[in-house]
Amino acid sequence: MISVASYNIRKSVGTDWRRDPVRILDVLNEINADIVALQEVDRRFGSRAASLSPEMIAARTDYRAISFGVREQSLGWHGNTILHRRDIGVIDTMTLTLPALEPRGAVLADFEVGSDKMRVIGLHLGLVDLWRRRQAQSVLNQLDVLDEALPTVIMGDLNQWTTEGGCLTHFAKDHRVIAPGPSFHSMRPVLNFDRIITTMDVEVTASGVHESELARMGSDHLPVWARLRIDAGARAMAQSA
Repeated sequence: MISVASYNIRKSVGTDWRRDPVRILDVLNEINADIVALQEVDRRFGSRAASLSPEMIAARTDYRAISFGVREQSLGWHGNTILHRRDIGVIDTMTLTLPALEPRGAVLADFEVGSDKMRVIGLHLGLVDLWRRRQAQSVLNQLDVLDEALPTVIMGDLNQWTTEGGCLTHFAKDHRVIAPGPSFHSMRPVLNFDRIITTMDVEVTASGVHESELARMGSDHLPVWARLRIDAGARAMAQSA
């Protein structure tokens, strides 16, 4: 069993308008997932400095941060990064550039979790429906040309207002799209912005929204989570097809 989570941390600025990275790390400890995709980890302007440093993450949690930043002070690629438990091996990482009116990207990491290998993509799609559709298709196209197909989890803030259609149509064609529950706005969640998407060889045994008091204060998004099991039979059938 593997647990994953996704969290838009809004540059560590909470609903009380205080920038408090320690609070974000405490929320991550509450969730206690094996792998976490973070969005908006870096500040938006200037040096794009990370609101969470790798040193702070390592000191206060059981996670290691993958640094995708191309700027010295950044941690993420267009604000996206992935954390993993220290006993989980990283096989490979890469960044994905997405078409957009504003800068958008996604991050990818291949992991070795026990005897299983899996791929995780963290992303934050745009505010405009047309561009969200194009970005979703771009992610799928870039996955299709990779040398090795792995059980894959795509998660992040999709900015999709509706529960179906839009960019979800592209993902739903060959993937499972999980809506763990309303995650925005954290003080009164009504919108399913944050999603977890898997290939068909990944079974979702449980999913939900982390709604602790601390999480309601940490960001304007609540974290979402899922517990997964890789279906070895489905993977073997896909590889032989």
